[in-house]
Amino acid sequence: MTKIGLSDIYRSYIDCLNNQDWPNLGQFVHDDVHYNGERIGLSGYREMLEGDFRAIPDLHFDIHLLICEPPLVASRLRFDCTPTGLLFGLHVNGKRVSFTENVFYEFKDERIEKVWSVIDKAAIETQL
Repeated sequence: MTKIGLSDIYRSYIDCLNNQDWPNLGQFVHDDVHYNGERIGLSGYREMLEGDFRAIPDLHFDIHLLICEPPLVASRLRFDCTPTGLLFGLHVNGKRVSFTENVFYEFKDERIEKVWSVIDKAAIETQL
């Protein structure tokens, strides 16, 4: 897997999320995916993402930084959105907020096998 090939796969994965193309999520995410050290599997990963879109109807993943060093990807994602109620335990209740997520991925067989994510919750708190 080359850096460019991995970058293309990752960008297609982000397009899959933004289009909520859940039937094709398995093209990008391994069946035994781990999230922040816990095995949640593809179905758990999909449920997590679907829940994110329910809580944030205008959710859009915007790649701000992207570094590929196969089999790893590091990305800084930006979000500018309007969550409907609680977001990460914070009462956002329809207020527009902006925040970032620093996320690292490990790929196996050209699919995401491990994800480590840190969301800038403090940025949201300061906007409330």
